[in-house]
Amino acid sequence: MGMYLNPGNAGFQSILKGKYIDKTELIDYVNQTLGTKQKLTCVSRPRRFGKSFAAQMLCAYYDKSCDSKELFQDKRIALKPSYPLHLNQYDVLYLDLTWFISTSAMQMNVVKDLQKAVVKELREFYHSDIDPAECSLPVALASINAKTGAKFILIIDEWDAIFRERREDTALQEEYVQLLRGLFRSSLTDKMIEAAYMTGILPIKKYGNQSALSDFYEFTMVDPSPLEEYFGFTESEVRSLCTESDLDFHEMQYWYDGYILGSHLHVYSPKSVLDALSKKRFGNYWTQTETYESLKTYITMNFDGLKDVILSLLGGMRCAIDTKAFQNDMTTFCSKDDVLTLLVHLGYLTYDLFTECISIPNQEVTEEFLRAMKHADSPELVKLVQQSEELLEATLRMEEETVARILEKIHMENTSPLFYNNEQSLRAVIQLAYISRVKDYLEFQELPGGKGYADIVFFPKKASDKPLLLIELKWNKSSKGAIAQIKDRQYMQAVKEFGGDILLVGINYSAKDQKHSCKIEKYLK
Repeated sequence: MGMYLNPGNAGFQSILKGKYIDKTELIDYVNQTLGTKQKLTCVSRPRRFGKSFAAQMLCAYYDKSCDSKELFQDKRIALKPSYPLHLNQYDVLYLDLTWFISTSAMQMNVVKDLQKAVVKELREFYHSDIDPAECSLPVALASINAKTGAKFILIIDEWDAIFRERREDTALQEEYVQLLRGLFRSSLTDKMIEAAYMTGILPIKKYGNQSALSDFYEFTMVDPSPLEEYFGFTESEVRSLCTESDLDFHEMQYWYDGYILGSHLHVYSPKSVLDALSKKRFGNYWTQTETYESLKTYITMNFDGLKDVILSLLGGMRCAIDTKAFQNDMTTFCSKDDVLTLLVHLGYLTYDLFTECISIPNQEVTEEFLRAMKHADSPELVKLVQQSEELLEATLRMEEETVARILEKIHMENTSPLFYNNEQSLRAVIQLAYISRVKDYLEFQELPGGKGYADIVFFPKKASDKPLLLIELKWNKSSKGAIAQIKDRQYMQAVKEFGGDILLVGINYSAKDQKHSCKIEKYLK
């Protein structure tokens, strides 16, 4: 076994010692592509979504230098007809680009250093089959194939690390792309490559309207089918984990659900779920793996309409975008849609393939947006967060006129005039206005109780001593009427198990004079 050629199955062994969710059926998909024109696969997902786990699993399965039968014999792949045909039958080249970048003495030479190190190891195994002076990886593989007939499975983890970590170094990027083209777009590719599997955060780089590696089949956060279930945890998998650990699935769902991929499959961040299970509490785990500074940079970029879209998303709305012009890097932006598409690939937004709309996926990511806004270089965003904090405090103090005044200000400053007099706009404005609630409250909409559905309920988190807020919205009626409806239809039944204080909040918007009114009462049990 070597560092790059046939590195063995130790990585997958260590994965199996933890809480492992069986994703081995991915192997069957790759098996079907071996030696075909579909043999080049690239999967892009946000950080900590299981990409490297899958790469190490594939390495353990294909690597002919080890015996991995015991690792897979009780897994789902063992039931597939293709399983015994390819188990430990191939020479595997495993390249971790992040590792190469971090260990290269001079990062501008990382592509040359990568090829030099891998060719040196290939020469140790294949001896005289490679010219002693050869430093090109594609040429070395072609030479081995010509003399021995050997074909390789290439696994490249974090293939896009150069585009992310050396984002301004276009010369290095072009050198790297030329290496990939030599491996995967040459007349010798079919002879020397049995299959290739790449992982990354970004899709394959485009130059103009052309992909740098057009022969790859890509599975991204924008178009993941049919591989969506193999990266991240599915809802059924999370339910089972919660049952095993005696953790509330509904709270887990509120915190981490929201990535809806392909055919409406709900996917959760493994990092968030596993940390919540380990710590027995919910919190910000996936977002802690990267500073909010990067998100702040993107949401404050100077593109027309970007701020309005961000505010609409924070208000709980969905927005249509065009993902097709995105150049698949972190520097080339021509419009707000390019920025928002990058945020989809980074995991800060989720994209519905069928409606072509984006939304903020869950509570954890919403809190990250709030943190980024509080420290943003945009006065409008900072002001909104400050107003929201004032609004929440005024509500808790039951200062009705102050609540109405702040709501009116936020409504006027952050809602497009085209949608100002719209019932959905009012609901979105309330959600946006109370955005600071995310620190202390869970939000539920249309909560069934009594003889109907409570419009919005802000339920205090377990660690909070804040009162529960039950909010009823009215359009061209009265805030007193909203309170009356809460009582008449017994919406309090929806929260009857709550043991703390409850505030009933009625909010009305008059389209005629564009005025808000508010009525707040403490519910006496």
